[in-house]
Amino acid sequence: MRVATFGAHVLDVLAQPVDKIPGGQGAALVQNIRMSAAGPAGGTAITLAKLGVEVFTVGAIGADDPGDLLTTMLNRHGVNTDHLVTVEAPTSMSMLPIRSNGDRPALHLPGANLAYPLGDAPLELFTGVDHLHIGAPELLNPPELAPLLADVRAAGTTISADILADGDPGLLAWIDPVLAQLDYLLPNDDQVRGFTGEGDLVVACRRLIDRGVACVAVTAGADGAHVVTADDAEHAPARAVTVVDTSGCGDSFSAGFIAARGHDHGLREAAEIGCAVAGIVATGLGSDHGDFTWSSVAG
Repeated sequence: MRVATFGAHVLDVLAQPVDKIPGGQGAALVQNIRMSAAGPAGGTAITLAKLGVEVFTVGAIGADDPGDLLTTMLNRHGVNTDHLVTVEAPTSMSMLPIRSNGDRPALHLPGANLAYPLGDAPLELFTGVDHLHIGAPELLNPPELAPLLADVRAAGTTISADILADGDPGLLAWIDPVLAQLDYLLPNDDQVRGFTGEGDLVVACRRLIDRGVACVAVTAGADGAHVVTADDAEHAPARAVTVVDTSGCGDSFSAGFIAARGHDHGLREAAEIGCAVAGIVATGLGSDHGDFTWSSVAG
């Protein structure tokens, strides 16, 4: 399977555990500090590569040390970064003080992710892979992105998308042009409820399907995931794990789901595999945590 991920790439700096920020110029000792390549395009690309997928990633970085490090980390996992472009903005970064229960408040610099030149998007690559995953379409000017995706889909490439920003009706209106071009939307439950104002998760997903999405596979934390189409709704349970850090769990779910669909698994089975991968990632620090293969998660 050949997949392109397109969109947000982020260099995460994580410290754990951080349950309280020291006041003034105080200091606190932590057990771990590390960096990881992340974001709904970058993090998903790494997990896909671990699952044996041939991955090309597309997006923007800055002409700076974080951009060089992010590229090196992606390459180390076997991700092709030839289509990362350098722009006049800093590489996107996040500082993540991870709490003892795995929660992850964030300080985020959008940076280069807001400056990708959409007119330079590699259409030949997108139409030459089996699947295109859009990481944060809200950052890629959806009215301009939608016609590009229509051309990609017309060529036979399936398309999924994940959302980086919090869900609200205004954001839903902004990304609306893209929705009809998606085979799969892969948000979390808070985003779906925020978009629609619906309390019932399946009903909320159906509101998005009414806007043209073919399938919504929504993650719901410890409740696992729900896969909803116009005709059906199925539930995939989460794996019971000891959570260290939830960074990248949504991205790893996306990767597992996409890889499983590439192996011709049904929607519920694909969500189960996505939950299994996310469960592994949650047991360590960073969105790139875990040594696993396709066989180990799907065998």
